[in-house]
Amino acid sequence: MTHTNQLLYLTAADVRRACEEIDPLACVREALVRHGEGRTTLPAECYLGWSPETGGEARSIAMSGLVGGEPPMVGTKLINANTANPGRGLPRASGLTVLHDVATARPVCVMDAAHVSALRTAAVSVLCALRLARPGSSAVAFVGTGAIARTHARLVAARMPEVTEIRVHDLDKERAAGFRDDLAAGFGPGGPRVVVAGDARAAVAGAGVVIPCTTTRVPYIERSWLAPGALVVNVSLDDVTEDALLAAARVYVDDWSLVVDDPHRLLGRLARAGRVGPPGAQAPPGAPPVHTLGELFTGGCPERLSDDELLVVNPFGLAIEDVVIAHRVYRVALQRGLGTPLPR
Repeated sequence: MTHTNQLLYLTAADVRRACEEIDPLACVREALVRHGEGRTTLPAECYLGWSPETGGEARSIAMSGLVGGEPPMVGTKLINANTANPGRGLPRASGLTVLHDVATARPVCVMDAAHVSALRTAAVSVLCALRLARPGSSAVAFVGTGAIARTHARLVAARMPEVTEIRVHDLDKERAAGFRDDLAAGFGPGGPRVVVAGDARAAVAGAGVVIPCTTTRVPYIERSWLAPGALVVNVSLDDVTEDALLAAARVYVDDWSLVVDDPHRLLGRLARAGRVGPPGAQAPPGAPPVHTLGELFTGGCPERLSDDELLVVNPFGLAIEDVVIAHRVYRVALQRGLGTPLPR
């Protein structure tokens, strides 16, 4: 990066404009491959949670990451959320991503984090679906219709032409209908059909790819709900029940240490109890083998071996993915004159 005394600020609109010129799938693949090659540094995230008197459950998470190689990249993502925000007309989550100059460690760019965060999450899911979904999977199911699900659905429509139907379910029926109408209008007559399902099971039934995007901590997606050969990308915390997770032929994670250390995720609890083994180890009886996405995208582990096996991707979400996308956004912003330079 060029040394400068200015700090560039990119609004949400600036970030979205710059993202039109980057390939998010290539960005997250690069991050995962470099991570698999041991060329990244990911310290433990800093998590703060609280219960405001005004309602909801709030949290603030700070995550830093360094991506080695050429070019080297380093940054920090701050993402905050309150479960009560949608009822206030606010996004559930918002935050900032800060890019640092690798040589001087000085911050050089601050950008709105929401779209980068949603885009990298969706890019991981779509990248995995392109690699692991059963051939001919034409239906993708989403449970939850927030910003993460919207970004996923748009990326699915753009990068998975074989998908002809997107099914959605949300506990808020009005919100689900708005999700359907917004997407259908954006897709146009040539895009996938968007269908609102009456409940989560109806959305999931028969879908080749299932992507829960909720905030629940109560598992509900049972093994019997899932079609033979389904791929589940468990974007949220614990939507998938224990019997469904253990029935998988293989489970893929982005970073095993982060998953194991997280007290909120089923897979981490099973690992700490010795019921699921780490990547590279023989799986305990009754448990699926675990592989990393770095292995998956460098040919270091099996992909889909049969059309009827259940596969589960359990991504934690890595700051290095945000850093790589944010770095590309910053480069586009400099080229296009986007953003506001701030004096230090």
